[in-house]
Amino acid sequence: MFTKFVLALLNGLLCICFVSPEQCKTVFGYPISIFFIIVNEFCERFSYYGMRAVLVLYFKYFLRWDDDLAISIYHTFVAFLSGSDLNYFTVAMAVSAIHDITDSDRDGSPDNLTFHVVLSMMGLLLIALGTGGIKPCVAAFGGDQFGDHQDKQRRTFFSVFYLCINGGSLLSTIITPILRAQDCGIHSKSKCYSLAFGVPAALMAVSLVVFIMGSGMYYKTKPEGNIMLKVSKCIGFAIKNRFRHRSKQYPKKEHWMDWAEEKYDKLLIAQIKIALRVLLLYIPLPMFWTLFDQKGSRWTLQATTMDGNFGSIVIQPDQMQTINPILILTLVPIMDSLVFPLIKKCGLNFTPLKKMTVGMILGALAFVCAAVIQLQIDKTLPVFPSASQSQLKFLNMGNTPITVEFPENQLNLAGALVQAFITNFLQASDLIYKPQEGNNEIRFINGMSTPVEVSSAADHYGQIEPLQYSNYSEIKSGRATFTLQNGSQSCEYSKDFGFGGSYTFFIPSTLTFGSNCQESITESVDIKPNSVHMALQIPQYFLITAGEVMFSVTGLEFSYSQAPSNMKSVLQAGWLLTNAVGNFIVLIVAEIAKLPKQWTEYILFASLLLVVSIIFSIMASFYTYIDPTAIEAEFKKKSRDDEDDEDDEDDKKKEPQKSKEMEKRDSVSSDDEGKKYVQTSM
Repeated sequence: MFTKFVLALLNGLLCICFVSPEQCKTVFGYPISIFFIIVNEFCERFSYYGMRAVLVLYFKYFLRWDDDLAISIYHTFVAFLSGSDLNYFTVAMAVSAIHDITDSDRDGSPDNLTFHVVLSMMGLLLIALGTGGIKPCVAAFGGDQFGDHQDKQRRTFFSVFYLCINGGSLLSTIITPILRAQDCGIHSKSKCYSLAFGVPAALMAVSLVVFIMGSGMYYKTKPEGNIMLKVSKCIGFAIKNRFRHRSKQYPKKEHWMDWAEEKYDKLLIAQIKIALRVLLLYIPLPMFWTLFDQKGSRWTLQATTMDGNFGSIVIQPDQMQTINPILILTLVPIMDSLVFPLIKKCGLNFTPLKKMTVGMILGALAFVCAAVIQLQIDKTLPVFPSASQSQLKFLNMGNTPITVEFPENQLNLAGALVQAFITNFLQASDLIYKPQEGNNEIRFINGMSTPVEVSSAADHYGQIEPLQYSNYSEIKSGRATFTLQNGSQSCEYSKDFGFGGSYTFFIPSTLTFGSNCQESITESVDIKPNSVHMALQIPQYFLITAGEVMFSVTGLEFSYSQAPSNMKSVLQAGWLLTNAVGNFIVLIVAEIAKLPKQWTEYILFASLLLVVSIIFSIMASFYTYIDPTAIEAEFKKKSRDDEDDEDDEDDKKKEPQKSKEMEKRDSVSSDDEGKKYVQTSM
């Protein structure tokens, strides 16, 4: 199936390039127009998921927002991003992420954050204006390209279409974090957010060009009016009419929508009743999306405090999201061809609403896993003094032990380091934050009586005077080799760095220069590196993705199967709305709850979803599955029968009148004949 589609795609491209689009309307039974739609969708999804993968890190590390604000803004616009025109957004974001525009002191960070924030918000505002432009329309538009005789090709198209969505998501969540992790800049180097946004912007430009190229070959259905507006007016009229007739003198109606019968067709009212039954079940659904979309925000920030070393490769925190599309492509066929049929063979009635309930429970379990991981991470994080506290750590740079006495106790030092140094009246401030973005902070203290110059392949730390220290310098994870030089003498010191650690290296007065001074340098760990491995996030990603397959895929299928023929777009809009509402719930919790520990927030979300899943299961138990097509056909048949009955009654009413007229005509004829007879006799 897919091989034939790929061959058709290649033949279509060759035909367009070397013949003409007009002569290539179909290739292997496929309309040539759908190839433009497929390429457009792949590029657009690559742009969407690629931009979204690095968005929360851009807010935190480039715009320097705190976690709560970054997450709030992220989820605000994810709610709008569900169906937006991304082209202007990614261009604006790419420009706003160029730090050199305002980096006047050339230290690698923007000096005028207001400019970058304003430009970013302009891009996000363009999203809001473009909402609804792509996602709700492109799949239906692709399906419209096929004729009634192309059902098989249409099914293949939707399979490939879904594959393009997940393929674009998979590639973009791998590539854009790699681009973000690069160092780029004109005058100074910084994380390359401009490139991470620029590539999706370029893909959106390609998407737009490809879509326009095929404009002359698209089959465009004629608009049939705004069903959403029609439904809204009908519901509004029913409510208004019910309010007018609220007194007891008016007879009650079977359903409140029946009050619209005075103005609207009975079939439309019946279809709205069916749609409202499904929309009622949508009320608890936003809570699932509240948890699901946090894999791009809270879980990504959680990964920044973890160890991403997988041996030969290093995984960036925002690349962990790649697990989701990989598992989607794996779990969907396994669920459809193995798990669900097996459950059916066991005699269990695993209805769509039961699947959705299980999906919610799996989502709650995913956040329980995230909470357990967070507890382990919290054990490794440094404890900094509060505003009313101070913290002292000492380094003995001498060769003999010393004793430090305090009013309440005394401290014996054989050689140790930390927050402040008081040796030969030398004092230095330590870091009061954990190094960001998985980098490390290092500094050197020269205990020798002569200056020492320290350098590495990545940086030059300058000349350190006797009994002085260097400033903290940022260094990436991996193995680094430092060269210590004193005049013509030098030696090398190497160390493997992890993620998020802070170190002080003490050069002793007894250092002997040579080819290697590995054993002579004393290392002190100021802040421990990340020790909880990112692989521990895999179980929570597995659970949330399994929940997505159970909840989202099944929910779309349920909505489509239970929707009347003209209400499918209404339910699709309602489904997308649940996603938007779910993201707004994240904002409320992030801004109002203000829980002191992150793991408690995870437990709170898991508890809320568990409660909602119980409520949803109770609501689902009262739902009766229907066949909307059969109901509509029966309703139309009943309407025709009623019309026929009315015609019969009219005919019956007319029959007595016709018989009277016949009798009258007969009597008139008899009188005329009698008059003629009398005249003849006379």
